[in-house]
Amino acid sequence: MSASPFVYLDHCASSPLLPVARQIIDTVLDMPGNPSSVHGAGRALRAEIERARDHVALLAGAGNARVVFTGSATEALTQAIAGTVRAGMATRMAISRGEHKAAIAAAQSCGAPIEWIGLTGDGRIDLNDLARFVRLADGAGERLLIAVHQVNNETGVIQPIEEIGQLLEDTPHILLVDAVQGFGRVPFEFDSGRADMVAISAHKIGGPVGVGALLVKPEFDEVRLIPGGGHEKGRRGGSQSAAMIAGFGAAAAAAPEVQDLARFGQLRQKAAAVIRELVPQAVFFGADAPRLASVLCFALPGLANSTALIGLDLEGVCVSAGSACSSGKTGNSHVLDAMGISDDLAGSALRLSVGWSNTENHIEIFAGALKNVLDRQAVAHSSTQVA
Repeated sequence: MSASPFVYLDHCASSPLLPVARQIIDTVLDMPGNPSSVHGAGRALRAEIERARDHVALLAGAGNARVVFTGSATEALTQAIAGTVRAGMATRMAISRGEHKAAIAAAQSCGAPIEWIGLTGDGRIDLNDLARFVRLADGAGERLLIAVHQVNNETGVIQPIEEIGQLLEDTPHILLVDAVQGFGRVPFEFDSGRADMVAISAHKIGGPVGVGALLVKPEFDEVRLIPGGGHEKGRRGGSQSAAMIAGFGAAAAAAPEVQDLARFGQLRQKAAAVIRELVPQAVFFGADAPRLASVLCFALPGLANSTALIGLDLEGVCVSAGSACSSGKTGNSHVLDAMGISDDLAGSALRLSVGWSNTENHIEIFAGALKNVLDRQAVAHSSTQVA
């Protein structure tokens, strides 16, 4: 288990590095050379990359030739979105209002018109909205690039990817899936599925920060963001970080055993029970939709999430108020806003996410920490009332 001094309950932001990933990273870091070199040292590094590609491909249900390593999932999403528009393969985009900011920012930077797909109150993509945009594009002879989550990074809601695939059957429209939160946790078969491109990340499954991948169907091998000297079969320029990629491969190989969703679900259930006991009026977002077993998005009405975060942090407990990639932002979650959640309630929203390093004891510590935070707030409120 993790030796962190914190009780870390923020695996959606980044999962601690798995020991098996650390071990291979250390080994490969000591190997000299450039994986593009033809000499023995270069070939040895390239072999590590290809071994990792095999592990990632197996977990994704993809042929290894379909895996393009990138520097992050953000880069992978940007390559898919900007590269597709730049190549003239799509004339219009349809983006879910609940997408990660990385996908939204990439779409907004391209200059192509964007249709915004709504979310239902339980956090699922509005299929009626999407169907309407598909009909309009078909009528206008346009090809859509549709970008959707597999799992929402704030609520943990699992999106209806199969239904979206059925909706797009026998159409020319392009489907990009952000599978960053679901990869290794939600079954996914890339080769046999409808998705044309899929973005994934290493550090969400216990691999290192600084490496991701874009899965691409053969038609999209020419979709590029970074041109260069033939790396990744010409699909992503720049010398590969063999050590980080090897760590990604190790985490992918370990995922079937390490990503224990039954255990994660038990930890989430225990955390939810604690929250309900301490705050009976607590609200759990996406509770009526299929959710990733490791994620709990909730609100404590009347307690600002900034106050709760600071209080829990002082107790040594790490949770979040949503996407770590939006830290420092002002205003409430765009995901909760798209779900129709009021500003007051959204301002009390927190996200707890568990993973391989967590135990029942961590949830018990969280329970004590949350009680202390609530007790301090009650005392402060009482003092204010008296004054």
